[in-house]
Amino acid sequence: MVAAKRVFSEKGLNKTTMEDIAKEAELSPGTLYLYFKNKDELFSSLSIRILQYLNIRLEHITHVQSEKKFPDRIGALKEAMFDVYEFDPVMLVNMFHLQSSETLKNLTPELLENIKELSQNSIQVTAKLFEDGIAEGEFIDEHPVALAGIVWAIFSGVVLWEESKRIINDEKNYLRQTLEIALEIFERGIRKKPAAQG
Repeated sequence: MVAAKRVFSEKGLNKTTMEDIAKEAELSPGTLYLYFKNKDELFSSLSIRILQYLNIRLEHITHVQSEKKFPDRIGALKEAMFDVYEFDPVMLVNMFHLQSSETLKNLTPELLENIKELSQNSIQVTAKLFEDGIAEGEFIDEHPVALAGIVWAIFSGVVLWEESKRIINDEKNYLRQTLEIALEIFERGIRKKPAAQG
C-alpha cells in the first residue's frame, strides 16, 4: 500500500501500472494480483483510509461540539476539512477524482459498498449539523442533505482547483484562505436573517 501510494503520487492513476507498483514494492506482479484484482481496486483501497479519517473527524464535531454555538460548529467543520486535507493531500485529491470517475465500476461489490457507506455517512453527519441549525432557528429552512452536499462540493472544488494551480506554481498554496472564504460566504447565505422590527 505504501509503495502504491508512492507510485500513484509520482505518476498519477492513469499512468501507473500494476507492474510499476509491484516493482516499487519489490514483489512480483502475480503476488500483487493475489490481493487486488486491478489497479483501480488498489487505488480505491487507499482512498478508504482518507474516508475513514474524514468520518472520525466529523463524528468528533457532532459529539464534542454539540454543546457549542453554531458559528463554533461551522468553524470546527472548516478545521476538520482542512485537517483531512493535511492528513493526506494526495489521497484526498485522488479520492475526489475517484468518486467522479468510471473507476468505481471496476471495483468489487464489497469495496464499492464500503466507499458508498463511508461517503453517505459523511454527508449524513454533516446534514445533521445543518438540521440542528435549522431546528434552532440559526439557518434558513432548506433541506439539510442538500446543504451538506453543497459544503462537500465546495470542499472538493476548492481542493481540486488549488491543487491544479500548485502544479503550475508549487510555492503558492492558498487552500486554507480559499476554503475559509468559500465557507464563510456559504455560511452567511444560510444564516437566518433576524426578523425586522416593526
